Amino acid sequence: MEQVLSDTSGNLEALAAFFERHPRSVVLTGAGISTASGIPDYRDDRGDWKRPPPMQHQVFMASHAARQRYWARALVGFRALQDARPNAAHTALARLEALGHVSGVITQNVDGLHQRAGSRRVIDLHGRADMVRCMGCGARRMRHDLHAELAARNPHWLEAGARAGPDGDADLEADFSGFQVTDCTRCGDGIWKPDVVFFGDSVPRTTVEDAFALLAESDALLVVGSSLMVFSGFRFAREAARQGQPIACLNLGRTRADELYALKVQGPAESLESLCGMLEGGSPSELIRRPA
Repeated sequence: MEQVLSDTSGNLEALAAFFERHPRSVVLTGAGISTASGIPDYRDDRGDWKRPPPMQHQVFMASHAARQRYWARALVGFRALQDARPNAAHTALARLEALGHVSGVITQNVDGLHQRAGSRRVIDLHGRADMVRCMGCGARRMRHDLHAELAARNPHWLEAGARAGPDGDADLEADFSGFQVTDCTRCGDGIWKPDVVFFGDSVPRTTVEDAFALLAESDALLVVGSSLMVFSGFRFAREAARQGQPIACLNLGRTRADELYALKVQGPAESLESLCGMLEGGSPSELIRRPA
């Protein structure tokens, strides 16, 4: 039976008790863990889109106009990801890993903030936004290098002001037909694409296998800051439930896996900092006895 609790110290103790009962938990994170770092999320507390859905893989690959629009908006919006710094939630997970409470992190985010916070075992389910890959020859380069080239070709776009969106996009509407897109010089005409999984694309099989292996060697699953509306994340909650592994959740609003949780705490991801403090302070017997 799911316990749904608000974010108070007593209810965080229930989450601490969950960790004490299941000392090697894998954590599945989503956009909600990075909002405090200034990176917007996709969905509201009901799991509905806050803004138009992001770029589709097939559209990006098939349409030069779509790529002009994407890279023009990215030249403006990627600053939010570039300037973002790990917040208290990222740091807390790194501390929990160092303490032995967390076996690893599976993240749906592409911002690299878990690694920058000090987490050692991180599976980037949807790739990393700070890299780009040629879809022709497979060459890779740092995204900031490509952005510098795009900025040199399209200097007036640097003056555009727009609200940043998730994954380095921006809410910008304009005439993109004059935007000059750079092709791969290694193979001549390859399409540069962020080294991330766009909507409509598939997560690489080896990445999925690595994530399932991490889940299998863990005692339990904690979902943080994710609605799990996208199947690529939801499948791990479904697999944990199938294997009989306990699942807890720290999130604001409903998720696709609400019926699968043993414990759900309604609160921001930064509550992990208080949770970490409780676990660093020891393992009080009253926490162990509290049902989780």
